[in-house]
Amino acid sequence: MTRLIFDHLTNWITAAASEHSHDLAAHVEERTGASRRAALAALKRLVDAGWLARTGTARRPVYAPGALRQVARSYTLFGLQEDLPWQRDFAPHFALPGHVQRMVRHGFTELVNNAADHSGGTSVTVSLRQTPTHAQLLVSDDGIGVFDKICTAFQLEDPQHAMLELSKGRLTSAPDAHTGRGLFFSSQLADVFDIHANNTAYQKRAWESTGWRRGRALPRQGSSIYMAIALNTTRTLDGVMQAWSTQGDGIEFDQTRVPLRLLAGEGQALDSRAQARRVGARLTTFKRAEIDFDGVTDVGHGFTDELFRVFSRANPQVELVATNMTPRIAALVNSARAGSPG
Repeated sequence: MTRLIFDHLTNWITAAASEHSHDLAAHVEERTGASRRAALAALKRLVDAGWLARTGTARRPVYAPGALRQVARSYTLFGLQEDLPWQRDFAPHFALPGHVQRMVRHGFTELVNNAADHSGGTSVTVSLRQTPTHAQLLVSDDGIGVFDKICTAFQLEDPQHAMLELSKGRLTSAPDAHTGRGLFFSSQLADVFDIHANNTAYQKRAWESTGWRRGRALPRQGSSIYMAIALNTTRTLDGVMQAWSTQGDGIEFDQTRVPLRLLAGEGQALDSRAQARRVGARLTTFKRAEIDFDGVTDVGHGFTDELFRVFSRANPQVELVATNMTPRIAALVNSARAGSPG
């Protein structure tokens, strides 16, 4: 007799309940090889746990997806069109608030497209789960890993520097085909966002002012990106787009925020011109850049002079706005702006 493993059932029972609402027990029997008795017992357990809703009569039950829902599917990346899995395999089986569904769809299509176009892998696995409080999306590919990809494309030597570039946005290794919005805006839409690749992990929590920080890496090949959005969030796709537009219309992505803690590391000073040049890299593609010193306890004259005098004079079209500075850092920044060489 086939043993019905509960966690395996939850991967596909949501779609099965939508497609086989009147003959779900028979479908489970056919799909798993289990007996009718085992199938009915499994369905009862799924109803009790909230994975299924049951109506109808004892002799003719009617099943539907419950408050808990999940679809997990794997796809070959070659030739994959990311909108089709969403429309065909995922969207019909979930009941998300309209603004949340729009954000989940955006994250789903952008992350799957990134896997197809940039990972260099052969397959991607996508899992979407709905709980009573959240929508949770996980996209995992078997490619070279996002941090290695960025380091190779932009001649960087450290995954930490790759994460710094990702945090700015508008980062793409294929500028003719992409604008570099996908991963950045997906991270801004989420309450919880995790990136795992190349034995490196970074995470972002919407309720934390610190932005990106190191996470505990998963030992696996490729990239795994997880995002969770609260079903009662007041965040919207349009609102997030507008927040990164200087005109507030969401059309242009022309302002960014650079979290310097990604460059400094824990307890380390920012004291070199090379570090400042890493901060300034690609900022010329923006009109406004917030330079966030949160978590940075010490900087050197060379760093502030290179960024706030040399870079600013060479690129007057870019407004640099320094935030979360200690009094000493503020004095150094003001001295550099005034033109004192370091």
